[in-house]
Amino acid sequence: MSFTFTGRRAATALATVAFLVPLAACGDDGGDKKPAAAATTSPAASGAPASADLTVLAASSLTDVFKTAGAAYESSHPGTKVTFSFAGSQELAAQVKQGAPADALVTADTKTMDGLASDTGTPAVIAKNRLVIATGEGNPDKVDNLKDLADPKLKVVLAAPEVPVGRYSKQVLDAQKIDVKPVSEEPNVRAVLSKVELGEADAGIVYKTDAETAPDKVDAIEIPDAQNAIAQYPAATLKTSQHAEAAAAFVTWLSGPEAQKILQDAGFQKP
Repeated sequence: MSFTFTGRRAATALATVAFLVPLAACGDDGGDKKPAAAATTSPAASGAPASADLTVLAASSLTDVFKTAGAAYESSHPGTKVTFSFAGSQELAAQVKQGAPADALVTADTKTMDGLASDTGTPAVIAKNRLVIATGEGNPDKVDNLKDLADPKLKVVLAAPEVPVGRYSKQVLDAQKIDVKPVSEEPNVRAVLSKVELGEADAGIVYKTDAETAPDKVDAIEIPDAQNAIAQYPAATLKTSQHAEAAAAFVTWLSGPEAQKILQDAGFQKP
């Protein structure tokens, strides 16, 4: 059915429509509702993580590779900035317990992470590592194996036993019944590597990936699989994070193909 308006009736009808349209756009409740065209989709609803400035506490042995990984993540996630704080895992655990403002944590062992279960989300292992003996370039003292580290003439430096790499070192030395008396016990693996690099120690036990960061300064002596220990790197969000969604997205990304390629290119093993 159709109607035809002419003359004054048409003019009146048009004026009425013109008056009603803006009222409809405002809604029936005094303008509290937004027009459908102005509605926006939240990051969560669209499946995209919210952008944020993230702080990630990470084990010292991840220093170089995580700088590369962080740049890659920021490139593929515009609006997100990732800042890392590197230290020995035991130091990171203390920071978490003290309430340090951070969003995620990556340690060099599962024991440290397990001790923070009440402070973190569910962790996932993102990489593995193994031990090597680091010596000065050219291996001037001809260190061939773990037993050589017991030579009292050799200045050996190890990480402290509460540090993951120190615990792994003690584990492999005890298993072989080798008594090593280190000249110092360092707070993290990078400190051990530095002592060898600077000539302040003749040898030390570090992760393979750490030795590979200084190929012109140290030699890496392989430790046979049967005598070695495998380090695992779990990552988890922190429950105190102010950016839970973005933190979870970053931790998930660490297990994805892009991050895994970066880790494995740096010498880390598959989780």
